Amino acid sequence: MTEDTIAAIITAPGASSVGIIRLSGPDAIDIGAKIYGGKKDLRQMASHTIHYGRVLDIADQTMIDEGLFVIMRAPKSFTGEDVLEIQCHGGSVVLQKILKSVLSGGARLAEAGEYSKRAFLNGKMDLAQAEAIMDIVGAKTEKSLDMSLKQRCGTLSANIRQLRADILAVIAYIQADIDYPDDDIERLSAAEMQEQISQILTQVENLTDTIKKGQIMRDGLKTVIIGKPNVGKSSLMNALLGHERAIVTDIAGTTRDAIEEYVNLKDIPLKIIDTAGIRQTNDKIEQIGIDKAKSFLSASDLVLFVLEPMAGLTTEDEQIIAQIADKPVIYLLNKTDLDPDGKTYGQIQKKLGAKPLLALSLKQNQGLEQLETAIVEMFFGGETAIEQEVIVNNIRHWEALHEGANYLSSFLAALNAGVSNDFLVIDLQSAWEVLGKITGETIEEDLLDQIFSKFCLGK
Repeated sequence: MTEDTIAAIITAPGASSVGIIRLSGPDAIDIGAKIYGGKKDLRQMASHTIHYGRVLDIADQTMIDEGLFVIMRAPKSFTGEDVLEIQCHGGSVVLQKILKSVLSGGARLAEAGEYSKRAFLNGKMDLAQAEAIMDIVGAKTEKSLDMSLKQRCGTLSANIRQLRADILAVIAYIQADIDYPDDDIERLSAAEMQEQISQILTQVENLTDTIKKGQIMRDGLKTVIIGKPNVGKSSLMNALLGHERAIVTDIAGTTRDAIEEYVNLKDIPLKIIDTAGIRQTNDKIEQIGIDKAKSFLSASDLVLFVLEPMAGLTTEDEQIIAQIADKPVIYLLNKTDLDPDGKTYGQIQKKLGAKPLLALSLKQNQGLEQLETAIVEMFFGGETAIEQEVIVNNIRHWEALHEGANYLSSFLAALNAGVSNDFLVIDLQSAWEVLGKITGETIEEDLLDQIFSKFCLGK
């Protein structure tokens, strides 16, 4: 338990019907009693009760607002400490004035993520569960919300704890053999150790392999739309969004800058970036947009390359294709209503070889469903369900898993080389320790500060 009391506005900035100020710490209820303008003594009230009253300025006891005072005593609160929440009107002026009164009463302003950090330190949740809170706040689809809720409920943590327990069991056998070499105790053979650690390594690697899927579900698939001017890039973006976001004209070079928007595509969040048409130009402003379009390609997860029948596959297109050879690309032939016999489609497909080409007519609203299916198939094998799967979506977790897998692999290599138990156990102890960083059981204080500093204020 901490010795000081923190306070912050925990609702989003801006005018709203309700705003909330949260206090947490040993003096939370005492400070609340100083600004409570009701007939009751909040210090005598039971936990998990709500009390209506005026909210007073501590300095002169004048009324600031009226609201509800919610009492949650330790340890049955989010932070595990005494917590008081003041629910009042949501105007920024009134909230700031109440917060100022609370701070003058003995609280200090909470740091970003400090409520969640206190919850972790007080054993209300582990570190992986705490990190899931911000993923819940930032969820962009129902699937990403489900994934974050599973982590918040401890599915990943349970997997990690079981893996660590399995590693620790092998460590115990090896350590006993080291400490009591002459005693008649149960021992694991080299073959048994290899089998058990190999199984653990497979589970760790399986978790590690989910990072790409997890990050897509959490952050969105960075999807860059490229192509020559006037092929329908902005029309494609508008069609995927379901409303007109980008300006569409018959004039080539209309899009000068990149436009970014999120769209929910079959429960996959896509961060769509519509870029300037790539072509040779003497227009300095348009060239800046073209250079920016090319820079987006390097950071993209998916490229939607839009072509059109009238120009076919040009030398400029082929140059771009060479630049994105290592990227996941879906080629789209738009305006197929101008290619009714499919002649141009066949010619372009022949030049592309094994690269798939989807027919599209945005004017006639044709081909979008096939595009959505192709994206799901490319990144999720046609299935986005995650109901029974533990997904890793945090790069910090992935790094710990990856490092743990390296230690386990090193152990197996040393075991096969006949290395003595004194050295074998070091790799297993390192794997056990590094996996504990995921749940926070073996983590340094400075790293904790770094993790929670990324949270928003009030969480």
